[in-house]
Amino acid sequence: MDRIKNWFRSLGSKMQSFMYGRYGYDELSQFLSKTALLCVIVGLFAYPGFFCGLAMALYLVTMFRMYSKNIMKRKQERDAYLRRTQPLRDWQALQKRKFNDRKTHKFYRCSQCKTSLRVPKGKGKIKIHCPKCGAEIVKKT
Repeated sequence: MDRIKNWFRSLGSKMQSFMYGRYGYDELSQFLSKTALLCVIVGLFAYPGFFCGLAMALYLVTMFRMYSKNIMKRKQERDAYLRRTQPLRDWQALQKRKFNDRKTHKFYRCSQCKTSLRVPKGKGKIKIHCPKCGAEIVKKT
C-alpha cells in the first residue's frame, strides 16, 4: 500500500514540475472541454464523423492552451472570452439571486433604464426609487 502512495506522490510531483511555466486550465478551456463533450454526445445520434471530429479539434485546442508556455497570449484570449460572456454571466447571477430571494423579495424593472430593482415582499404599495436613474416607481409588493 505504501508503494502505491509513493508512486502517486512521485507522479504528482512529476506532473507539477512538468506544468511549471505552463498556462494550465482556465474558464475558456473549461468551456471548450464542455463543448467538445457535448459534440461527442450529439455525435452519438447524428453525423458522428462531423461532431466527433469537431470534438477532437476542440480537445486539441484545449490541450494546446493548457500546455502552452505563451502565458500572455493565453491570458489575452481568456480576457476576450470573459468580456464577451460578461452579459450572460451577469444575467445568470441575477436569475440565481432572484431564485434564492424569491420568498422574501420581489424584483421589478425600472421603466426608464431597465435596471433590476429588488424590494422586500409584504410591504404593501410602496414607492421604489431607482438608484441608477433616480426614477420613482409605485408598485405593490
